[in-house]
Amino acid sequence: MSNLTKIRVGGVPEHFNLPWHLAIENGLFEKEGIEVEWTVFKGGTGQMTRALRKNEIDVCILLTEGIIADIVNGNPAKLIGKYLNTPLIWGVYTGIHNSVTQYGEIYDKQYAVSRFGSGSHLMPIVDANSKKIKLKHSQFEVIKNLDGALESLATNATDAFYWEKYTTKPYVDSGLLKHLGDYVTPWPCFMMAATNSVLERAHKSIERLKRVIYFTTKQFMTSPTAIKEVSERYHQKIEDVEAWFHATEWSTNDDISDKLLENVLHTLKVAEIIEYKPALSSFRA
Repeated sequence: MSNLTKIRVGGVPEHFNLPWHLAIENGLFEKEGIEVEWTVFKGGTGQMTRALRKNEIDVCILLTEGIIADIVNGNPAKLIGKYLNTPLIWGVYTGIHNSVTQYGEIYDKQYAVSRFGSGSHLMPIVDANSKKIKLKHSQFEVIKNLDGALESLATNATDAFYWEKYTTKPYVDSGLLKHLGDYVTPWPCFMMAATNSVLERAHKSIERLKRVIYFTTKQFMTSPTAIKEVSERYHQKIEDVEAWFHATEWSTNDDISDKLLENVLHTLKVAEIIEYKPALSSFRA
């Protein structure tokens, strides 16, 4: 292993990242001279942007709006490619005993968020802003992760929570959460980002790493066993995985268009999540 370049990669423990685990398990990175050290981030994008800032991780797969906002705010990292071409479907939830019964009732309520700067924080702001509503900082309660949200919502300490729809569906099915509706991101949902330091010291390894993961995503999308494997590994119903799989397209190249960046930056600025729009070149390696 000593002759391999170690790249520390992080992502959420969700079904989107199965291609990474398959590539690791099948030794595809090793064949390219790379040792991938995978770290699970249950706290999502906000936890990962902090890890990138602290140089605790080299590469992360994280929400588009979260990493773009954090690069604007000084994160020493660059986008190295799209990971998904499709948007994320955010389920909007409340506790099973909460008096809230309609999606439209949540905008003056308390929100559970994994961390400030995370998708669960940014998307309610973008959602509310699209309806000409401005949320207050005091409406957000940090709960760290999905487990923290379940506890917070169960006691009515918070009233609303945004999280990936299919990851949270088992909790709706089991009666722990009440599903109020869905919010779809207006852009492709996941990006890959790398620290400036790893791009400086191991640029060629990062290019090989991307080549492996894009090969794997291409194979995964045409695999006849993909749906069954996701269902078994992530303990989800076959019919739910089937609906998710056929609504999801992984990227097979690293193209990030100017228009995509402009769309995200415009929305983040209008929602006052960022104060200015920097040059698009500042996002690319």
